[in-house]
Amino acid sequence: MDQLFMKEALRQARKALGRTSPNPVVGAVIVKDGNILARGYHHRAGLPHAEAEAISKLSGKAQGCTLYVTLEPCNHHGRTPPCTEAILKSGIKRVVVGMKDPNPLVSGGGLEFLKEKGVEVKSGVLESECILLNEIFIKFVTKGRPFVICKSAMTLDGWTATATGHSKWITNSKSREFVHRLRDRVDAVLVGVGTIIADDPKLTTRLKNGKGKDPLRIVVDTHLRTPVNAKVITQDSDSDTLLVTGMDAASRYQSRYNKPNVSILSCPAPDGKIDLSALMDILAEMSVTSLLVEGGASICGSMFRERLIDKFYIFKAPKILGGGDGIPMASGPGPSKMDQCMGLTDISFRRFGDDILIKGYPG
Repeated sequence: MDQLFMKEALRQARKALGRTSPNPVVGAVIVKDGNILARGYHHRAGLPHAEAEAISKLSGKAQGCTLYVTLEPCNHHGRTPPCTEAILKSGIKRVVVGMKDPNPLVSGGGLEFLKEKGVEVKSGVLESECILLNEIFIKFVTKGRPFVICKSAMTLDGWTATATGHSKWITNSKSREFVHRLRDRVDAVLVGVGTIIADDPKLTTRLKNGKGKDPLRIVVDTHLRTPVNAKVITQDSDSDTLLVTGMDAASRYQSRYNKPNVSILSCPAPDGKIDLSALMDILAEMSVTSLLVEGGASICGSMFRERLIDKFYIFKAPKILGGGDGIPMASGPGPSKMDQCMGLTDISFRRFGDDILIKGYPG
C-alpha cells in the first residue's frame, strides 16, 4: 500500500517537471483508511510546498492521516515556512517519504524532527524512482553545478550532418517533438557559434499545445561571431540569449548586440577556447540547474573530454550518409584505444517511429 500511494505522489510531482528550478519537484498525497483525501505538488519556487498544498485542501486538519511525500519535508525557513510545522499542526500521525533531502546541510533533519515530536516516519519507499525524478536537483545541491544533458541525432553510420553542415532533418517529427519537451524541462540550452552560423536555430520550445517554456539560450562564441540578425538574437521570446565570449571580444564587440533580451558573458578562454568547466561554475552561480547541450561537434567533444556530461540522449535515424566526410557527434582528439572509450550505464531504448532513442549515463 505504501508503494501504491507513493506512486501517486510521484505522479503529482511530475506535473511540475521543468517548473520548480532551483527547487526540487515534489508530490504528496494524504491518506486515511486506504482512501486518498488530498493531493498536492510544488508548482514553482516561492509557492507552497507539496505537503502544505495537500494539507491546505483539508483546511489544515488531517488528524490520524498518513502523508506520502516524494522528498523529505523541510525543517527550515526559506521562501515558505517549514513543512514539518504544517504537518504537526494538521494532526498527521504517519509520514512516508520517498527519499531524504540530498542537501548535505539539511539531510535527515526533517525526519528526525518529526520523530522527536512523536510522528511515525518511514523512509526509502520507491527511493530509486524518487532519486531519478530529482536527478537535476541532486546534482545541483551536492556538486554545485548544473546537471548537463547531451542530445545528439545521427545517421546509422554515425554522422550528425553532411560535409556542408546540412542536417535538416536527420530525425523524424516525433523525435524532434521529444527534443522540444526536453527544452521545456531544462533551465538552459547550449550550442556553439558554429551551429548558429550553419543552422540559424531558434532554440525555443515549440510544443503542439503551445504551452512550452523557452529555456535560456546560451551560445559559446569566443570571438563574438554570432550574426546580429540570427534568430537567437532577433526573435520574440520570454527568455534571454546569453553569448559566452572571451574577455577581449566582449569589450570590442558587445555594442553590436544592444537588445534587451541579449547579454554578453565574459569567460576565461585559455588557448582561444572558452573554459567550459569554468562556465559550468558561472552558470551555477546564476541558478542554472540544468543544461541541454545540442551541439556542435567541437562543443560536444570538449565536454566529453572534460567529463562534464551527466546524461545522454542519442537518436539514431534509419539513414546512411555513405561517405567519410560528414560531421561527427564530437570532434577533436579521442582515445587511442577502444577500452578508453566512455561507457554508458543504465541504458534504455525508445522508438519514435523509425528512429531509436538511446538514453544512458556515463559510467
